[in-house]
Amino acid sequence: MIKRPPVSLKVRALQWLAQREYSRGELRERLLRLVAGTRVRGGTHDDAGAERAAVAADEADPATGESEVDTLLDWLVEHRYLSDARFVESRLNARRARFGHLRIEREIGRHDLALDAEQLRELRATEYERALAIWRRKFGSAGPTTEASARLRQMRFLAGRGFSPEVIRRVLRQSGLGDDLADGPDPSG
Repeated sequence: MIKRPPVSLKVRALQWLAQREYSRGELRERLLRLVAGTRVRGGTHDDAGAERAAVAADEADPATGESEVDTLLDWLVEHRYLSDARFVESRLNARRARFGHLRIEREIGRHDLALDAEQLRELRATEYERALAIWRRKFGSAGPTTEASARLRQMRFLAGRGFSPEVIRRVLRQSGLGDDLADGPDPSG
């Protein structure tokens, strides 16, 4: 088997970005783990001789590896390979059909990012329709039920998807479960 030389940090970052969008913090974390892993194995992250010498010098100073990663991230942002706004938009597009605004906001917040006001307004405006569509796909064939355990299961399902308690109650009322949900348990608790 032919052993290929390790690729540079820039090549690795571009490969990852070609697969999907990353937030700056997420990509930084992955690159730092890669740098730390190459040092532990005693290898390098580039096959050029100058890079080998630089990595060997970096072993004594981990901050140099961090500065190298930060410099690379700045270059990626400058050349528009990396964009937090694009990351938020792609994550929003991937999640909006299956999740409520609470879960999407929480997931994006874990990357130290936030939805802008327009995205948040649009997400909240369509939440009821999205929750109803999800409920119909999951429970629509069973039809409405008056059984408390089935109703709670449906409420927990929608709450787990990140829909607000008000939206969950509206969906279950509209689906024929009756107005007795106003006094029912809070699905988020």
